[in-house]
Amino acid sequence: MLIPARMSEAEEQRWVTVMLDKLAAQESRSVLGDRELTERALRLSEQYYGGRARPGSVRWVTNQNTRWGSCTPSEGSIRLSHRLQGMPEYVLDYVLLHELAHLLVPGHGPGFWRLLESYPRTERARGYLEGVVAAARLPHLPDAREE
Repeated sequence: MLIPARMSEAEEQRWVTVMLDKLAAQESRSVLGDRELTERALRLSEQYYGGRARPGSVRWVTNQNTRWGSCTPSEGSIRLSHRLQGMPEYVLDYVLLHELAHLLVPGHGPGFWRLLESYPRTERARGYLEGVVAAARLPHLPDAREE
């Protein structure tokens, strides 16, 4: 977690506590099952792509540690990294829409990105995911309770 240098130690502790509580609340939400994921993807396709993207299956996988999701257009299958579980809904929706877009447009060309522009939280979700990746690269700081 990045904290402004101008914060006092007490402010820093309060901020860290607030953010950890928020993260714990997010992680405690129930995880969608594969059927619910597929239903969510179909609703998003209807809302943003006029129902044109029709996945055959959407499921969680634990073997994607460098990607958030993947798609096999020929099979209509979408796989989402388990690392998305507990993230805000708008982030999950963005990744679903990203993979749904691949059912309509292969690759990441201009047509692909035009599809994703219809989702109003695209930039926010991308920023969130970039922050998660950046935070994972930071060195581990000892917890005050470990000292």
